[in-house]
Amino acid sequence: MRLLVIDTATQALSVALLDDGKPVGHFHEIVGRGHAEALLPAIAALPEGGRADAIAVDVGPGSFTGVRIGIAAARALALAWNIPLHGYSTASLIAAQAARQHADGPIAVTITGGHGELFWQCFEPDGRQAINAIASTPIALLADQLDAPTLYGTGAEALVTARGTGTAVAIYPDAADYPLIADLPPLPPSPIYGRGADAMTMAERAAS
Repeated sequence: MRLLVIDTATQALSVALLDDGKPVGHFHEIVGRGHAEALLPAIAALPEGGRADAIAVDVGPGSFTGVRIGIAAARALALAWNIPLHGYSTASLIAAQAARQHADGPIAVTITGGHGELFWQCFEPDGRQAINAIASTPIALLADQLDAPTLYGTGAEALVTARGTGTAVAIYPDAADYPLIADLPPLPPSPIYGRGADAMTMAERAAS
């Protein structure tokens, strides 16, 4: 089965055509805000124009505009090709990517949001089981809440800078890595919007 994966939730534009889980076509580039102009040409440049048996699209959290662009394109193609469509989480894919280079302890994923906030979610060391629900928190407040020594994702550097301590590992979701989470429950093809977090630290959440 061929699967088209579309990811525009962050500054990266990433698309991949997977044949039984193996990439046969791939495009991944940091485009900033250029998703609208670059997405369809990137898909068209894939083998057979990206034609697939199903589509998976990143539904966020992340850039409000980027998420909506990806979902709109995915819905249009799924309708035109009469194929199934499902979503997946930005945080889940980044966590799975981080797990490949993570030694032990929970994985803290941070994603650039809007209005001076970061989306964040913590996962078990395997990068598959979430410890807390996705949340959106002002950077200054999150600097006091999230005590993980290593932070992963597009918002990691901003949070490490705000805390003045820790290690930032910038990871952008890569569509070619979708097989890492392919067996997780699919999400509806609708945007995920993070909500404000409480004052628990990651360690407190892990122990609860």
